Amino acid sequence: MKYILWLLKAAIFFTLFAFALNNQHDATVYFFFGTSWRAPLVLVVLAAFAGGLVVGALGMLPGWWKHRVAAQGPAVRPSSVPAVTPVATGGTGAPTTTDLPAVRQNGL
Repeated sequence: MKYILWLLKAAIFFTLFAFALNNQHDATVYFFFGTSWRAPLVLVVLAAFAGGLVVGALGMLPGWWKHRVAAQGPAVRPSSVPAVTPVATGGTGAPTTTDLPAVRQNGL
């Protein structure tokens, strides 16, 4: 299996290398205000691909950050932790129903 993966990687590399060799003629990219950039077509394609990667990663950055913060959970400071108080029991050792926290149903 390892050799098949190396063979696939080599095939992809040689395909891209052949693409680069076949597209060596100059291409002109026109920008605003009459400016232009003249470079081999391979560099133009590579620059467009790299620019797309950067724009895509920057577009996903807020979502990544939100999920990272959510995965870390709420930050608990030692000073904000309430002191533990003993639970009052009804004499049987089991907490009474009035000692249990309220449960919210979220509208269901």
